[in-house]
Amino acid sequence: MVQGGLIEMDMGYARHVGKTIRSLRMQQKLSQEQLAAKGQLLGCDLTRSALAKIECGQRSIYPDELKALHLALNAPYDTLLP
Repeated sequence: MVQGGLIEMDMGYARHVGKTIRSLRMQQKLSQEQLAAKGQLLGCDLTRSALAKIECGQRSIYPDELKALHLALNAPYDTLLP
């Protein structure tokens, strides 16, 4: 469900999405700072702190962040959101 631009997720699902993003980031040998910078170059205001919270499931992901991570990691949406 989208509410106020935020994809509403239960915490278990948010943790799963975060672990997937973290795994893909580490496979590509990127730091959180580097991945956040790639997202920023794609026009998304993604900070390292926000990425850290997404990866550990402390916060949900915004649609623009999902799009930026999809492009930055070169990962299909169905991989990011199983």
